[in-house]
Amino acid sequence: MTTADQNAWRPAIAALANDTTREVYARIVLGASRGDAVAGVPVPRADAAIAALVGSGLVAERDGALVADATGPKRMLATAAGRPTGIDRFLRPDGRVDRYPSKASERAELLAHVAERVLRPGEVVTERELTGRLERFADDVALLRRHLVDHGVVERTPSGSEYALAPSIRETPVAAETPRQAVGLGSEATSGPGDAASGSTSSERR
Repeated sequence: MTTADQNAWRPAIAALANDTTREVYARIVLGASRGDAVAGVPVPRADAAIAALVGSGLVAERDGALVADATGPKRMLATAAGRPTGIDRFLRPDGRVDRYPSKASERAELLAHVAERVLRPGEVVTERELTGRLERFADDVALLRRHLVDHGVVERTPSGSEYALAPSIRETPVAAETPRQAVGLGSEATSGPGDAASGSTSSERR
């Protein structure tokens, strides 16, 4: 199954999110003629609504008439991706943390997922850098940073002002910056995410 098949439902949801399109669709479902379905709707908006409904598979044109197409939603259900599994259950579609697992092992896996995508092994960042990177993953950055430290996924330098990836986390993140050598980390050190968009850069510690 292709990604396009799995996402076939998106145009339908987008169409129904529009008030005018949703009203036109409701009239068609109730059996209204083409003219009655768009009665009172300005021509440009009426044409756009019909195009969206037909394009999404919710409505079909048959002999010049508009009819609700029951096969469209059934096809979408059949091809839609299954329920999320693993840590995807705790992430929003945009990759941000939706909620933290109550099970310790799952929470640790989720936190490692975040850490591996913002820090490289050996990279050290300031708290400001960490905060900037974490903003891509959570609304409550302070809470996420605290979880990363408390679960040993990220370590903090003895001074408490810089963070680095814990030695046990080996996978190189996809979106991390160029690493700088981590030195002088304490056993309870922690690391935090960083983001190039934050305007901060990493440099070699002296």
